[in-house]
Amino acid sequence: MSLDAAATKPHEQLAAALADDLTAVNALIRARMASEHAPRIPEVTAHLVEAGGKRLRPMLTLAAARMCGYDGPYHVHLAATVEFIHTATLLHDDVVDESKQRRGRPTANLLWDNTSSVLVGDYLFARSFQLMVETGSLRVLDILANAAATIAEGEVLQLTAASDLATTEETYLKVVRGKTAALFSAAMEVGGEIAGQDAATKQALFDYGDALGISFQIVDDLLDYGGTKAIGKNLGDDFRERKLTMPVIRAVAKADAGERAFWDRTIGKGRQEEGDLEQAMALLAKHGTMESTRDDALAWAEKAKAALGQVPDHALKQMLIDLADYVVARIT
Repeated sequence: MSLDAAATKPHEQLAAALADDLTAVNALIRARMASEHAPRIPEVTAHLVEAGGKRLRPMLTLAAARMCGYDGPYHVHLAATVEFIHTATLLHDDVVDESKQRRGRPTANLLWDNTSSVLVGDYLFARSFQLMVETGSLRVLDILANAAATIAEGEVLQLTAASDLATTEETYLKVVRGKTAALFSAAMEVGGEIAGQDAATKQALFDYGDALGISFQIVDDLLDYGGTKAIGKNLGDDFRERKLTMPVIRAVAKADAGERAFWDRTIGKGRQEEGDLEQAMALLAKHGTMESTRDDALAWAEKAKAALGQVPDHALKQMLIDLADYVVARIT
């Protein structure tokens, strides 16, 4: 089930509660993605930024700042920064993965070319750092610069670990923390930082984002073996791209000699044949790895909710609690 098919949509409640802030963020994004000398930059950026994304990451920054009582202007800058970093990584990821679809539409690298996607991604990273500097906070710069480095680290780690059958669950979590959770946690933490919160509150915000991001990515990886086209990608994309995600890592760990040979051929060596995806799904079912991975996703969602216990009471806090439940509603 896609997020949009769920009975309740906390991200829409957040969007409604933060409507004025989001309007300001969208205006700032449009202004800063402009380029006087290279019109392709706003063309490529607009294709992705305006493709119907939920603005989840910038909403986390806005919600964290508002929840902590912030009433200045710079949460808008930081929310736009987070969206630019996210968009830049998507542009780069689609090139690396040779993707042809993103949010149900053709990818930028397919419509234009790989070079344009990489260079426009670089431009957005540069714009994001300009926005950070405007806040005047070195600590904000430190948080988001570290997140950008961690994202890149996670992507490089995935390159080396993705098709290696020796990859452990610990390494998988490092990849997930890098490519997904790092920006969730930074988005939350900078909201508390700009609001001048104490260390314990900022840590709680970070912990919420970290656990939410891990849960979000685990669910996404599960849906690759049991979702639909409504999730914006095709069933089995991770299998075809030879990505070792948690359900497969656990199935490999439980495999007999014949099953190990199957995984080595399809994931390790990339020699895939008709019917291999169905066999892979059968092996995941045989060893119960979809269920055990689902339990992990639910546990991370609970950790996210628990982290908010340290955060001041606010109407937005309940929406963030509901959001953690909503992320895993796709697999329950």
